[in-house]
Amino acid sequence: MDNRPIGVFDSGLGGLTVVKELMKELPGESITYFGDTGRVPYGTRSKGIITKYATQDINFLISRNVKAIVVACGTVSSVALSFLREKFSLPIIGVVDATAKAAAAVTVNKKVGILGTSGTIASGAYERKLKELDEKIETVPRECPLFVPLVENGHINCIETYHIACNYLQPLKDKEVDTIILGCTHYPLLKEVIADIMGSDTKLVDSAAPTCGHVSRLLDEKDMRSGSGHAEYRYFVSDSADSFSKLGSVFLQKEITGSVSQIEIEQY
Repeated sequence: MDNRPIGVFDSGLGGLTVVKELMKELPGESITYFGDTGRVPYGTRSKGIITKYATQDINFLISRNVKAIVVACGTVSSVALSFLREKFSLPIIGVVDATAKAAAAVTVNKKVGILGTSGTIASGAYERKLKELDEKIETVPRECPLFVPLVENGHINCIETYHIACNYLQPLKDKEVDTIILGCTHYPLLKEVIADIMGSDTKLVDSAAPTCGHVSRLLDEKDMRSGSGHAEYRYFVSDSADSFSKLGSVFLQKEITGSVSQIEIEQY
């Protein structure tokens, strides 16, 4: 039994899609979330910068006495997870492996599209995991660099976003993929747009549910579930707390009721 909170971090607001699932499936667990809103996006950065930022993010969460950390960022999970696990002793859960397993389980024609940031796609992490799971799977990776800033600024259902998505998705339509991995935690907010373009027969797999299942199993294996019966949610950001509260409610699909504080992440 361990009543300490689970730490979750992302480059901005996208990780709240994972937090939403954790709240639903693990209602007794407290959560401390850090969104690096002052330095978003991570996906266009170099590996060295991504690793530096992720290290600072984890150092901050450790200072808040978390028991485990969920890297709710596809870029960090793809580029820096091995380094982070070697550097830190507490459990660190990424989003790639569980999400790839979920996609491999549902594809019928063995053609899987992968939408991600430039860093995620360049890493090849999803492709490697899918091939490890099933060598017959054909992958169609596609960088979507504009998706994160569009979502972070609330441009979710506008015509400009639809046209940009059409451009990103055309190669996946051409290859007739039947399953798409949403390889960034921001992308679930664009599910309706993507589904409208791809058609209802295309399965969209995001990281929230698979990652939450991984966290649940880890807590059981290590006897780390909370026994307090009362969950507390705290949020920290590196930019405006007010902006986070307003748009963050869209990601959580409910009002953010826990405390939101701005911090100086560079000191970590």
